Amino acid sequence: MPTAQEQKTAQIPQRVIWLALAGAVGGFLFGFDSSVVNGAVDAMKAEFALSEAVTGFAVAIALLGCAAGAYLAGKVADRYGRIPAMKLGALLFLVSAIGTGFAFSVWDLIFWRLVGGLGIGLASVIAPAYISEISPRQVRGRLASLQQLAITTGIFAALLSDALFATSAGGADQAFWLGIEAWRWMFLAAAVPAVVYGWVAYTLPESPRFLVFLGKEEEARKVFDSIAPAEDTDRHIREIREAIEEDKLAGQKGSLRGKTFGLQAVVWVGIILSVLQQFVGINVIFYYSTTLWKAVGFQEKDSLAISVATSVTNILVTLVAIALVDRIGRRPILLAGSVGMAVSLGAMALAFSSAVGSGEEISLPGAWGPVALVAANIFVVSFGASWGPLVWVLLGEIFPSRIRARALGLAAAAQWVANFAITLSFPVMAAGSLPLTYAMYALFAAASFFFVMFKVPETNGMSLEQAETLFVAKGSKKA
Repeated sequence: MPTAQEQKTAQIPQRVIWLALAGAVGGFLFGFDSSVVNGAVDAMKAEFALSEAVTGFAVAIALLGCAAGAYLAGKVADRYGRIPAMKLGALLFLVSAIGTGFAFSVWDLIFWRLVGGLGIGLASVIAPAYISEISPRQVRGRLASLQQLAITTGIFAALLSDALFATSAGGADQAFWLGIEAWRWMFLAAAVPAVVYGWVAYTLPESPRFLVFLGKEEEARKVFDSIAPAEDTDRHIREIREAIEEDKLAGQKGSLRGKTFGLQAVVWVGIILSVLQQFVGINVIFYYSTTLWKAVGFQEKDSLAISVATSVTNILVTLVAIALVDRIGRRPILLAGSVGMAVSLGAMALAFSSAVGSGEEISLPGAWGPVALVAANIFVVSFGASWGPLVWVLLGEIFPSRIRARALGLAAAAQWVANFAITLSFPVMAAGSLPLTYAMYALFAAASFFFVMFKVPETNGMSLEQAETLFVAKGSKKA
């Protein structure tokens, strides 16, 4: 089997790899735009004399924009196509970068942050949908994982550019090129990848599956022949056509509605996967990172460099997931990741239960500091090598073709809402009890293990149509 797999992989033309990489540029913008604000927060706060509450709202508003953009992405992609949706996302990224960089008031800033969120939401849906639809089945997991690799690379690029601008100017609030403050250049820098994304969108062919939906089978055949000449193009088109007919016969006609709390069971699987990915606390786990580093001897001034190093770790472990996903499958990686996250989060909860002091003065006595530090890094590795990239892989392949973009949009919207809820609730919960906060994340990590065990079948090596049929059949048995 491994030899046959290697032979199949060797036959994949470079064109399909290029198309997947190009599609993943949206993920890079996703990571860059969502993280670039980190280095600008304090300068923004001083520039506009913001209170803590307004500062938090200005940062978090982008997440609500992400949820709206993700939900709308499905509608735009199903009506106009995947490529027009990419172009719209690029435009939103571009105007947001320029608008935020030249913001003249806090409400102006909030508006452009919201616009940027819409662009992130679009990218979070279109990239995995497009990559899954143009990828040959035997390497689809690896190519779909490029979305998460692009996100983590975007985060790294944003943190690195923030550090370079701040260091070069002598501070984020100091004047830099053309007399414009460094924090504004942090946002303006996002215009460069936005333009690249827009240019890339004009070079990509439309998804062949979307073309079949439109009845443009000859165009779809040309795309299939160009990206996977060794595959049976007629069989691919026939499977897509049959899936469309099955939807019509079932009376679904592209509807997300079903008998399971108003939605199809497979849509709930996607929503729960998305929510669990956020409820393990990945986006807030390092809110206390500076405290952790200080507890084991680091100086506060090193925190930005440590954040950059952590983002590099994210990239490296994502590469591990890409290497393994099509070899050992989705389920084993997800299950192992859940165990690693639950154990490491539990260790962090235990470590902080021994903490002395509170707030900025908290310290971890004895060996608890190193324990928390190691546990935090194990958590990042466990998430980055499993739930980070593989949720995007599954979201791109579990939904029926006719509802894929809209269902993926709804699942991604749920992910952003969950992200927003966790982000806002963390400071309050942490002030009340940091050990209980980490224990709650550990419970969600444990829940993710059982959800995968009982609700998520293996889809490795299947065509998209076969994978979605398996999920729909599993959902029907439970209904």
